[in-house]
Amino acid sequence: MSSVVTPKIVKGGSFLIQETNPKDMFTREDLTEDQHQIADLTRKFMENEVLPRVEEIENQKWDVTVGLIKKAGELGLLSFDIPEEYGGLGLDKTSSMLVTETISMQGSFTVSFGAHTSIGSLPIVFFGTPQQKEYYLPKIATAELISAYALTEPNSGSDALAAKTKAVLSPDGKHYILNGTKMWISNGGFADMFIVFAKVDGDKFTAFIVERSFPGVSSGHDEKKMGLKGSSTTTVILEDAMVPVENVLGEIGKGHKIAFNVLNMGRFKLGAGSVGGAKNIIPFAVKYAHERKQFNKSISDFGLIKHKIAEIVTRVYASESMTYRTSGLLDDYINNMDKNNPEDVMKSLEEYAVECSMIKVYASEMLDYVADEALQIFGGYGYSQEYPVERFYRDARINRIFEGTNEINRMLAPGMLLKKAMRGELPLMQAGMKIMEEVMSLPSYEEDEETLLSVEKKLVANCKKATLLAAGVAIQKYMGKINDEQEILASICDAMMEVYAMESTLLRTLKMIGVKGEDQVLNQIDATRLFINDAVARVDIACKNVLATASDGDNLRMQLSALKRFTKMMPINTVEIRRRLSDKVVEAGKYIF
Repeated sequence: MSSVVTPKIVKGGSFLIQETNPKDMFTREDLTEDQHQIADLTRKFMENEVLPRVEEIENQKWDVTVGLIKKAGELGLLSFDIPEEYGGLGLDKTSSMLVTETISMQGSFTVSFGAHTSIGSLPIVFFGTPQQKEYYLPKIATAELISAYALTEPNSGSDALAAKTKAVLSPDGKHYILNGTKMWISNGGFADMFIVFAKVDGDKFTAFIVERSFPGVSSGHDEKKMGLKGSSTTTVILEDAMVPVENVLGEIGKGHKIAFNVLNMGRFKLGAGSVGGAKNIIPFAVKYAHERKQFNKSISDFGLIKHKIAEIVTRVYASESMTYRTSGLLDDYINNMDKNNPEDVMKSLEEYAVECSMIKVYASEMLDYVADEALQIFGGYGYSQEYPVERFYRDARINRIFEGTNEINRMLAPGMLLKKAMRGELPLMQAGMKIMEEVMSLPSYEEDEETLLSVEKKLVANCKKATLLAAGVAIQKYMGKINDEQEILASICDAMMEVYAMESTLLRTLKMIGVKGEDQVLNQIDATRLFINDAVARVDIACKNVLATASDGDNLRMQLSALKRFTKMMPINTVEIRRRLSDKVVEAGKYIF
C-alpha cells in the first residue's frame, strides 16, 4: 500500500519570518522533461512563426496577429489554464508561466497573447457558470473567439471601483443595458469578446461577458503608443449595449473579487514575462559588445561594459529565482487542494498575492534596467530603429504601469501582509516583538563557523530582521492609519522585495550546490554573492527611510544603531566578480543560468 506525499503548504508572506530549506524551494532547475518540452514547443513557435513576422506585427497587420494567435491555439498554447473538461489542458501554473516567459521574445505579440490567455479568459475559468464555461472556454482555447479584458476607464485607472459604466436591467428582464467607455483595452481592435466591468444600477460593481456582436458594442481607433506598437489598444464603447442576463459573470455586486483575483495572476505572469523579455535582450547586447571595436579592442573587454553585462545577468538571475519559487508555491498549494476546482486555484492566488505583487514590481523594473543598459551598450546605434534594442527599450516601459502601477503594488504588498497579520494568519507581530527584544539586548560577538555562502545566509537573515524592525516601528507609530502613509509602505515594500530576491537567489544556489557540487555552480555562486552584497545596502536605505520618518530622538538613535547591527557587512570585491561573470556571458553569447 502506497501513500501520496503532498508538499507542505507555505503561508504567503511567511518568507519574512521563517527559514526555508533549499530543498523545499522550487527552482528552474527542477523543471520536468515535460515542462522542458513545453518551453521548447513555445520557443520553436516564436522562432518559426512569430519572429519572422515582426515587421508585419509592428505595422499593425491585425490579420497576421490574429492568425498567429489561432496558430498558437492549434499547438495548445492557449489552453494551459483551461480545465480539460472544457477543451483545455489544465496544466500546472509553472507550465503556464513557462509559456508566458518564452512567448515574451516579442513584446507586442506577448501582450496580444497574454490579454487573451490570462486576464481575458481566467475570469470565466474562475467565476463562470457551467454553461458559460462550456460555451466560451473551448472557443477561447482554439482562438475561435479572441478575448480581452475591459476594466479601465478614462477617470478610473488605479481606482478601478470608481468606474462610471452603468448596467440597467431591461424592462423585459432579459438583458442588461450597458453604457460607458473603457480605455487602454489590449486586443480592443480585433477581440471577439470582452470581460467588462460595470455598476448595476450605478452602484453594484459587476462583471459581464460581452461579445462584440451584441448590439451597442464597438471599439475606437488604435492608440498611438510609445511602445508595443504591434498590439491593438483601443477604447471599447458601450452605447445601450444589450447583454443577456445569462452573461453576468459571478455575482452581482461582487465584480471586485473577479477583478482583483485575476489581476494577481496577471501580475505573476507579467513578472515571468519580464524575465523572459530580459533573457531575450541579453544575446543582442552581448553580441554587439563583443563585435564592436573601439581603440582596437572589443568594448566587451572594457571594465564598465563588463560591469553592465554582469549586473544585467545577476538581476535576471535574482528575478528568475523569485518567479520560479512562487510558481512552486502556487503549484504546491493547488496540489494540496482540488487542482480541478477553479475556486481552489483562485485561493492559491489570494494566498500568494503579496508575492505576485512583489514579482510584478521587481521584475518589471529589472526589465527596464536591462533594456536601458543594453541600449547604452549599443551607444548611438541603440537609439536607431535599425537596431532592435530601441524597440526593446520602448516596449519595456509599460510593464511598470500594466496590472496595477508599481506604485499601487508597492502599497498593496505590505498592506496585504499586515492584513494577514491582523487576521491572525501570519505571526508577524510576534516576530516583530522578538526583533525589538533583540534590539534591546546586547549584541552577540560570537563568530559563526564560515561555510560556503554562510556569510550571505547570515546577511539574508539579518535583512529580514531589519525589515521587521522598520515595519514594526511604522505600525506602532501609525497603527490603523498606516495605509495613508504611502511613502512608508513603499519603503517597507522595497525592503521586502530585496529580502525575497536575496533569499530566493541564495536558496536556489544552495540547492544547486547540494545537487551538482560547488565546482559546477561557480557562476551561480558569484551571482549570488554579488547580488546579496549590493542588496543589503538597498535594504539599509529603505529601512532608514522608514525609521527616520516614523521615529525621532533617542528612539531613532537606538533603532538606527540596531539597523546598523543588522546591515553590517564586510564588502566583497565586486569588480573581480563582475569581470568573471561578464567574461562567461560574452563567451556563451547569452544568459548563462
